[in-house]
Amino acid sequence: MASLLRSLILLLIVQSFLVAIAFGSKEVEEFSEALLLKPLPDRKVLAHFHFENRAPPSNSHGRHHHLFPKAISQLVQKFRVKEMELSFTQGRWNHEHWGGFDPLSSMNAKPVGVELWAVFDVPQSQVDTSWKNLTHALSGLFCASINFLESSTSYAAPTWGFGPNSDKLRYGSLPREAVCTENLTPWLKLLPCRDKDGISALMNRPSVYRGFYHSQRLHLSTVESGQEGLGSGIVLEQTLTVVLQPETTSVESNMQPSWSLSSLFGRQVVGRCVLAKSSNVYLQLEGLLGYESKNVDTEIEAHQLWKNAEFELSLKPERVIRESCSFLFIFDIDKSSDSEPFDLGLTWKRPSKWSCQQAPLHSSRFLMGSGNERGAIAILLKATESQEKLSGRDLTNGQCTIKANIFQIFPWYIKVYYHTLQIFVDQQQKTDSEVLKKINVSPSTDKVSSGMMEMMLELPCEVKSVAISIEYDKGFLHIDEYPPDANQGFDIPSALISFPDHHASLDFQEELSNSPLLSSLKEKSLVRSYTEVLLVPLTTPDFSMPYNVITITCTIFALYFGSLLNVLRRRIGEEERFLKSQGKKTGGLKQLLSRITAKIRGRPIEAPSSSEAESSVLSSKLILKIILVAGAAAAWQYFSTDE
Repeated sequence: MASLLRSLILLLIVQSFLVAIAFGSKEVEEFSEALLLKPLPDRKVLAHFHFENRAPPSNSHGRHHHLFPKAISQLVQKFRVKEMELSFTQGRWNHEHWGGFDPLSSMNAKPVGVELWAVFDVPQSQVDTSWKNLTHALSGLFCASINFLESSTSYAAPTWGFGPNSDKLRYGSLPREAVCTENLTPWLKLLPCRDKDGISALMNRPSVYRGFYHSQRLHLSTVESGQEGLGSGIVLEQTLTVVLQPETTSVESNMQPSWSLSSLFGRQVVGRCVLAKSSNVYLQLEGLLGYESKNVDTEIEAHQLWKNAEFELSLKPERVIRESCSFLFIFDIDKSSDSEPFDLGLTWKRPSKWSCQQAPLHSSRFLMGSGNERGAIAILLKATESQEKLSGRDLTNGQCTIKANIFQIFPWYIKVYYHTLQIFVDQQQKTDSEVLKKINVSPSTDKVSSGMMEMMLELPCEVKSVAISIEYDKGFLHIDEYPPDANQGFDIPSALISFPDHHASLDFQEELSNSPLLSSLKEKSLVRSYTEVLLVPLTTPDFSMPYNVITITCTIFALYFGSLLNVLRRRIGEEERFLKSQGKKTGGLKQLLSRITAKIRGRPIEAPSSSEAESSVLSSKLILKIILVAGAAAAWQYFSTDE
């Protein structure tokens, strides 16, 4: 009964979709899904989920969408967003073992936390207002603290060092933002089938968040129609990149672990999303010994690759494509069902070892100095093994050079002295005119705006190492500006290192079908990488001191006013009469005993009189209390006033 109801619902959805196509415009909304699996040299597996949703141009601002998420469409129309990218990342991309010169690492290796950048199609005076409204809307949409980027101290306006060259670009980053299922759930709700069917059903929360690296990205761009009266189309690209460690029982350290989809995610694919135009799974294998020099042109030779002496696949691929340094196995999940689920597995038969292609220079960033007053930020660039093999070098004046752009943001409480910039090439200090081709500096303003530095270096191709240092002073914050965990330190966002003359892409030797994932991998993307997030300790006050001051002050005031009121309100005559009356009531037995004792001793009986001793004692105590209260008041007045 449940399966029948499910089939009926899917049939109604497809029927309404076809009716909308028949009576709607010629161009319809399209959705595609894909999954790319890739074994890594350090015995891990990369899983890259790719979803693309396209909305054609339309002349209606309030149109109804069949596949495209309405929340994103309203976001673009209200704030006039031309291009935007939002990423939530947990973990740091390992450029040495996972690659640094391929489209996956260039587009999906993001900094820790939240990164947001957007280009607006509004007048220059309205860019900051649109940015603030956009951060609030995204914060509510994805259940995150993106609204913290509304402050002018949290974002910057890069010109050419970040990537898109536009004066209407805004960039912000939150390194300390925690990524959890509260961010992934609204991200999945933007998909037509969510995580109920298709490839997205593999996104098991415990499996995704136990990985070494996890990054969910949302890229939004508008496409101009070119026709008068029609608005712009929207292309929404959603990607989820996860690096997982397969469970293995192999004793050999050189043997790659065998895995399957069910062992990685705890789930299987039981069918494609019925609203998707294409649903494919790709497996990319690098470093296949014995097959690198062979041409895999015929279909028979291609199908022989999935079972060989080195590895074996659990399912037969629909197609095998040769790339310059890898093979791409293509699988179609249209035939999968509940009775025959799609569960791709890879079994290694013998040890295999390879290395990923890296960027020309490997970047790292660290702090120098000690104390809570001043310090220095250093960026170290080291040559990699792939430097000599990479193309994209620039021949300037007959010399081979490598260009590197560095973009970094400094919070306002990190007061950077830009004139202290020093550059060392192969441990030899160089002047700015020798290696610094272009620089753009935007100094910070206290509690108003953050600092920004963009610089382009022109280095010789045979360079081995480059060190860049710049000094700074640490500022002081108001007590209300400290976070709850102020003693942990303050974060400086990651710096971006890009190489404008180097672009990464996959070069397939055959014509491909219209797959959005493969098309994005074929496009040339700028090679870039992010450095570490720096943790700077600032001078923090003793947050327990206000509590101590309040406690001591209240205690002194209580003693002072309590004693003063006690002295002022006490009446001596009434106390003496009260004591006499109490003596008459309770002192009968005592007077009788005193009379009996006097008769026995032969002494005269004295009549009771007013107790002068008690009054003298009371008067001395009163004087002592007055003196103490006056002394405490004088001491408080002396220490509370400024000198």
